[in-house]
Amino acid sequence: MKSILQNIIASNKQVEQAEKAATAAELNNPATKDSRRNFLRKTAVGGMALGGFMSMSTEDTIAQATSKVNRASKPSELKITDLRYCIVQNVGRTPIIRIDTNQGIYGLGEVRDGADERYALFLKSHILGQNPCNVEMLFKSIKQFGFHGRQAGGVCGVEMALWDLCGKAYGVPCWQLLGGRYRDKVRLYADTPESDDLNEFKQKIKFRTEDQGYTWLKMDVSIGMLRKNENSVVNNKVWGGGFSQWAGDYNSYANTKHPFTAIQITPKGLDEMAKVVEDVRSVVGYEIPLSTDHYGHFDLNNGIRLGKALDKYRLAWFEDMVPWEYTDQWKTISDALETPTLTGEDIYLKEGFKDLIMKRAVDIIHPDLASSGGLLETKRIGDFAEDHGIAMAMHFAGTPVSFMANVHCAAATQNFLALEHHSVDVPWWESLVKTTDGRKLIDKGYAPVPLEAPGLGIELVDEEVKKHLNPKDKTFFAPTPDWNEKRSHDRLWS
Repeated sequence: MKSILQNIIASNKQVEQAEKAATAAELNNPATKDSRRNFLRKTAVGGMALGGFMSMSTEDTIAQATSKVNRASKPSELKITDLRYCIVQNVGRTPIIRIDTNQGIYGLGEVRDGADERYALFLKSHILGQNPCNVEMLFKSIKQFGFHGRQAGGVCGVEMALWDLCGKAYGVPCWQLLGGRYRDKVRLYADTPESDDLNEFKQKIKFRTEDQGYTWLKMDVSIGMLRKNENSVVNNKVWGGGFSQWAGDYNSYANTKHPFTAIQITPKGLDEMAKVVEDVRSVVGYEIPLSTDHYGHFDLNNGIRLGKALDKYRLAWFEDMVPWEYTDQWKTISDALETPTLTGEDIYLKEGFKDLIMKRAVDIIHPDLASSGGLLETKRIGDFAEDHGIAMAMHFAGTPVSFMANVHCAAATQNFLALEHHSVDVPWWESLVKTTDGRKLIDKGYAPVPLEAPGLGIELVDEEVKKHLNPKDKTFFAPTPDWNEKRSHDRLWS
């Protein structure tokens, strides 16, 4: 390669010198017209870049000549060579994966927040040596190893990374591979800030909406806010007097499904919860959609009572009032309330959404792309909902990697409403990546869609990611040979 280029450069230099001599002779010729002379001078200026190029060393010439060449020039010959990971301590632990190839390009994906990187590592033996551009085929071969909730994280993370690789290989953004885009920017929704002081809260809301630019907000309306109020909740003390929905053993309140706790909200408790929503709505106003979430674990009857108490505040939605799989209960709740209902952040694959959508058990679906099946499957879920007159919002609480996968999917899905941004107040969150086209990651409450940047349109900033690795696992994309070997026959039919 080097000797060939040296010969080419030497030959080109001879041609260049002959052309320079001919140009100089024509410029000095009294018969040359002024218009021709001006033209020759301009071309001589333009040739300065070529002259500089010819004077470079062979190594510099190679670098210059290939600086904008797509090194993945043969997508049909791409092969997956490794799957590596690191774990960022963001919302809990969030594994980022990297799929490497034989052509030097790689794809980034993310195992859902709070999930185990081994969900993805287990899949390596099923994709090693395969062409990453066959995204749908590879997805169908691994989707059996995912399930609802965080267990889908490995399959979805791999799917994200495959689309990133495919986009880079063919030089197009992921939304283009999904069929094109409906929008140039994606609307985000963010949590309301917290403060017990009303004046301070007003200032924080003003900062969130005017300075940060968010046009859609969400707040928790939990029975946890009643923990200091006597006679507000029935049957709480038997659960140890706790209100936590997140921490506990298998038999704890946190892990007992809503219909099985026998907790009820008293009229006093309903009034107090409604007063909190009223105070927030009075500060936010009615132009901004205000969604609600995390009410606590109580049955559909109390859910309907709470919903009716809050209907008058014109909330954007009631989220996850009962577990998503109780389709008939969701239908009962939705039929009883004026406020839209929403669920779906833990549902895996389109099949999991079909019953909710076809029975119109909820008014809005809410997939988390890192659980629902990745970019293409989530778009299919959105399209199926659109066919039935149901909108789609998107749940998200991870790093900028999964965030950008969501942005591409949202851009390509017509019935999309808004995408959650859970780390709006984390100062270092955006610094984990850089955009490959120079755009802002977030701009005044919206995510600009990368219009030209291939793949997801981001690259990791390694030094920043290393600052925020999980303290129990500082691995940073080390090779993973222990996961190369496939040991089982996984066909689901005989």
